[in-house]
Order: sequence, then structure tokens, then C-alpha cells
Amino acid sequence: MASSFSFDSLNQAQREAVGALDGPVMLLAGAGTGKTRTVTCRIVHMLEKRIPPSEILAVTFTNKAASEMRERIGGMVSKKAAEAMTVCTFHSLCVRILRGGIDKLGYKKNFSICSHSDQVGLMKQLLVRKGGTDEKVKPDTVLSEISKAKNKGIDPAALQDDFFATLAVAYQNELRAQNAVDFDDLLLLAEQILREHADVRDHFRERFTRVTVDEFQDTNALQMQLLQQLVGAPYHVCVVGDDDQSIYGWRGAEVANILQFEKFFPNPKIIRLEENYRSTQAVLHTANSLIRHNLGRREKILRPTRKGGDPVRIVAMPGDDQEAEFIAEEIMAEKGAVGREWEDFAILFRTNGQSRKLELAMRERKIPYRMVGAQSFYDRREVRDVLAYAQLLASPDADVPLLRILNAPNRGIGQATAVLATDWSREHHESVWQALCDPNFTDQLGTKSANAVQEFVATIAGAKNRIEIARENPADVLGSLIKGIDYLPWIERACKTESERQQRGEGIFSVIDSLRKHCEKGKNLQSFLDHSALASDREDEDLEKKQGATLITLHASKGLEFPIVFLVGLEEGVLPHTRSIAEGTKDEERRLLYVGITRAKDQLTLTYCATRIKWGQETGCQPSSFIGELDDEFLNHTTYDDILGAEPSSDELENFFGGLKGLLGDL
Repeated sequence: MASSFSFDSLNQAQREAVGALDGPVMLLAGAGTGKTRTVTCRIVHMLEKRIPPSEILAVTFTNKAASEMRERIGGMVSKKAAEAMTVCTFHSLCVRILRGGIDKLGYKKNFSICSHSDQVGLMKQLLVRKGGTDEKVKPDTVLSEISKAKNKGIDPAALQDDFFATLAVAYQNELRAQNAVDFDDLLLLAEQILREHADVRDHFRERFTRVTVDEFQDTNALQMQLLQQLVGAPYHVCVVGDDDQSIYGWRGAEVANILQFEKFFPNPKIIRLEENYRSTQAVLHTANSLIRHNLGRREKILRPTRKGGDPVRIVAMPGDDQEAEFIAEEIMAEKGAVGREWEDFAILFRTNGQSRKLELAMRERKIPYRMVGAQSFYDRREVRDVLAYAQLLASPDADVPLLRILNAPNRGIGQATAVLATDWSREHHESVWQALCDPNFTDQLGTKSANAVQEFVATIAGAKNRIEIARENPADVLGSLIKGIDYLPWIERACKTESERQQRGEGIFSVIDSLRKHCEKGKNLQSFLDHSALASDREDEDLEKKQGATLITLHASKGLEFPIVFLVGLEEGVLPHTRSIAEGTKDEERRLLYVGITRAKDQLTLTYCATRIKWGQETGCQPSSFIGELDDEFLNHTTYDDILGAEPSSDELENFFGGLKGLLGDL
């Protein structure tokens, strides 16, 4: 099969990686070393060696990474071959496994996937039911503990906090009763099926003879167990990652999966990618000098292909106001001087709270900026409502989406009726939908409520029949259902601005349009709902679609690169974070700073403040202990006052007047 890559275009280590197709392989890919290109070429090489594309599985961590990889492969071979491969996230892979065999674990095959917002809704109900409203417990806190337990293989019923354990049991029973699973269950149950049912395990081992796992440092213990069930002898598995960029320990990621890979798969071939094509020698030397302080890591040194470069600046700031203003002014000056784009600049910070003053300084100077971490599309109210209606058309027995829209828009079915229906369904071991359809239940209601319930049931059942019996397009049915119940006028009444009204309308249209496109590919409503539930899980935001300088947390910056980076708040208690010092996870904070440093291509400025406003109080700060670990060879230690008081250099003057000429020329 012809492809568009040649071994000559790769360096020595990349060539070795692309050629190593058999047995367990671990690619230790340092920051900026051409990891994606290498992995893509390796998969293309498999196709050249006549390995059928349908037997190739590549697992990534985000939907965005999966579609980018598929696109790259398609560009190098053929779209057809790329489509025949399975490139997906762990959760998406688990849905495929479960759709085929979840009945072996006592579930029905038409199970629904609980999105995060569904989980929160369910936990709120349980807190009310179990008296948790007096306890001031947040649903997310309980869900987080349940999630950690599931991923560590601990029964949530065994949680140390008795109240949490009670909630965990009730939560799991409720999911089971609704024939629903959450994100963690997808992994747990898929691993269980593969482990307990040899026929399913053999089927998937024969189906996927070549497995690649990207971002391996982010896998947790459960994902590692799943991989072991999926890959049998002769272990044609390739994992790709960098233990120095393992920054998700708080989310359950096990850096041990990389550090002890030999324990899981015998005699792996280990290949190190160390030639960095992104950053200058100054940036890389500084990064290497920091990370070598982490003990027990896999030894690797980033080697620059770009010699020299501007020194890395460490600037001492009087306070966080000056820090924000200084950076905004620098961005203005640099943009005017050498014709940079706004998108060339990024400001990285440890916690979201640090962004407020930076945003203020940018706004005052009218610098366009893009914040990463704004509300996700799938968290928007109208999107969740329309998806809940779609869920009912696929399976009305799913209680969480049903209760979500039971009175949205208002149709005379109040909270009291919803509680009665929920209690009835529990007593009779039915779903809420079955309760609403049961005359014995509706006879207990007042005439007005009973009529409203019957009308609602008839509306949903009628729409469902249009899809199942009349075989109409689900997107047309969903569209006319939303229109028929006057959903848009109802939600528009709560909007304060014209742009909010417009956004709501676009959100509704967007869901229906996505469903139409999905069905045009010959897929059904349930697979659209699976796709939407998976897409709403911690998805990468598309930076390319936004314009301006980037304000971003260190965690979210992994995998990105920018010509000019400002990394702020290098103070003890901020980076490293206070919590890490108490919990003994300072190594992970060091990796986080390393990730931040290696985002910079041309220029890097690190800042720390003498004082910072915390909780409205001015607090004294100490420079981060990490600063003392950086080798001085390419460092320039300076202060805010020194920079403001310095005479401009002839280069700076030349750039300034050059920029001025350019501006005058534009007028």
C-alpha cells in the first residue's frame, strides 16, 4: 500500500519506533519530539506490511485526539483504510464491548450512559431522600469519591465515610434499576466481561491484533487491567507516553503503569524519543535541569535541534496587580514590535483563581484573549434538555432524563407529582415512565395533574412510534417534538439578552442537526446518544476556533505549544501547591512545571510575586522551591523595577520605530 512517508524523513529513534511492529513496545516520547507523527507513521507502516486495517486499534484519551489521528492516517494512506481502523477513546471502546455483551452481566443491551449532569441530578435526589440536605454535602464530592473507589477496584459500599457509603450503594442500585451505567462503569464492566467471559475476550483479541495506546502516562489501574484482558500473547501492543508529563495523579492516573511496564507485558522493547523540534536550547536546558530532581523516573534528556535562544527570564514582581499589568504591557509591546499574532502568546497559571487579574489587564488594553475552560457545550441547559427528550425517544424507561424534562416546558406536572411517581416506581420496582403509564398511579392524582401526565405520555409515545413503526428520521421526529411542545419560546422567556436567546436557539438546532448527520451515516438514535454522552466527558476545547492570546491552566496546556509563554505564580503554596506539600505529591507538581516550561517555543518568562491577594487579604509570598532547582546557565534573574527602569536597548528602539513605521504605513 503506497503511503506518503519515508523512513528518511525520520530521525534514528523515530525510525526504530516505526519499524518495531511486533511484541510489546514502549515509546518514551519526550515533549516536542514528534510523537504524533511517529505513532501515525508506525500505523501506516502496519498497513504497508499488509496488516488488515480492521485489526488495528488505537486508543486515545479524547475524542479530538482520536479524530486528529484518524485524519492524519487518512491523509497518508487512504480515507477508506483510516475508516476501517478503530481509533477511539477508552470509554468509546468500552461501549463497543458492552453493546455486544452487557447482557452477560444481567443488564439489557439497550443500556443508557449517564452523563455527568445526569449523575449530579441523580445524586441530588438521593441526598434529599437520605437526609443529606442537612449534611451540606455537595453531589460532586460524593460522586468523586465513588469514582475514585471504582477506578481503584474498591467496592464503593466500602467507603470509609458511612454516609457516603450509603449514598454509593443507593446510587449504584438506582443506576442498575434504570439499566444505566456511568463513565466508570463503562471501564469496570468492560474489564469484567473480558475477564469472566473467554468467548468475548477471544472475540476482541482476534478482532484487534495490533493495539496502540497514546498518552499512556494518563492511564489508571483499571485501564491497565482492561488492556491486559484485551491483549494476549504474542502481545502486539505499543504504548506511547512520557512519565515526566504524568500530571493527572489526582484523577487516578498511575505513573507506575509506565515505570513498571515490564511487570504487565514481558520483555518490552523500550525506545526513547529525545530530539525536540519545538523549543530552543535555553528552554530545554532549563526543563531538563528541573525534571532530573524527580527520583525513580525513566531517564531521558530532551535534546534541542534549535541551538541557543533567548535566556529564560525569571522576574520578581511586587504583587499580582503588577504581574498582570507587566505581562499585558509586554504582549502589547512584542505584538507591535515584531508583527507577532495575538495567538502567539500564552499565559499559564496553576489555578483558575489566578486568571481574574490577568483577564482584567487584558481587557483594559483591549487585547483579545481566549480562556480555556469555559462552559462546555454539553453543559448548556437547552442542550441537556433536548438530549433528554432524545433519550426518551430511544428508551423512556431512563428515569434521570425523564425527570429532567417532565415539566420542561411547564405542563402542569409539578415537583409533588414527580416525587409521587418516583416513590411509586420504587415501591413497584418499575421505571418512572411505567408509573406514569399505570392507571393505578394516575388515578391517585388530581384531574388536572392526571390529564397533564396522560398528555405527556401520549406525546412521547406518539413520537417514539413515528421512529419505530413509521420508520421516520429520528432528527425530524425530535425537531417536530421540540417545536410541538413550544420548548424554544418557553426557554427564551427566561433569557435576559438577545444574544442569549440566539445562543439557546442555536444550541437546540445544533443537537438536531448533529442527529440528522449521524443518521445520514446509517447509524441509529442510540449510537448518537452514546456519542453525545461520551463527547460531554472532559473534552478538549477547540482553541483554533477562538482568537486572541491564550489564558490557560497548566493542566489544560499539555499537548499545546506557543511561541511566547508567560508562566505566572512561581510561589511556594501556589506551585508547588500547598496540598501537594501536605500530601507528598510534590513530584507531580514538578512535572506540571516541566510541562509548562516545555510549551514554549521561542521565549519563556517565569514570574513570582512578593505579595498576592488571597480571600481579599494581601498575603506575603515565598519564591517557589523549584526556582532553586533550575540550572542558571540560560537563566536571567531580574525584577519588575529593573525592567521598568532599564534604558531601552538599540534593538528594542529599532523594533519600536520599525513597528511604528508599520502602523503609520497602515493608516
